[in-house]
Amino acid sequence: MALASNYVAQLRTAGLQVTGPRVGILEAVGANPHADTVTIFAAIRLTQPEVSRQTVYDVLNALTSAGLVRRIQPAGSVARYESRVGDNHHHVVCRACGVIADVDCTVGEAPCLTASENDGGAAGFEIDEAEVIFWGMCAACSTPQVSDQPNSPNRRE
Repeated sequence: MALASNYVAQLRTAGLQVTGPRVGILEAVGANPHADTVTIFAAIRLTQPEVSRQTVYDVLNALTSAGLVRRIQPAGSVARYESRVGDNHHHVVCRACGVIADVDCTVGEAPCLTASENDGGAAGFEIDEAEVIFWGMCAACSTPQVSDQPNSPNRRE
């Protein structure tokens, strides 16, 4: 119950009305980092079966606008949501299975990177955030799988 009261406080601090779907969706996002809307919808329906898909989309939009939830969308992926906000962290995505993990900002303060003004692209902008997505293979996908097949190159004797 303490967790739910924390979400109630977050909603009130953000100036949002406290509703069951908002609290439930905050709980679902908190329990499922980098979840897509399908996962969030399935999670909230376990406790609030009357919540519609449209409500999930509307609440996620409101929570994102209020800064309580962060929306990310790596190339080739559907939108995903996380409750880790305000620290300008980055993400690493596995090219094989699509798993996403957080990567802390490693250099300096937000926005972690300084855009070059030499090309004119950043001129006139006050940059407050940088989004970096690292791509690679997660440990599970980069480890060779052992096969029982006699002619497999990964077979161990």
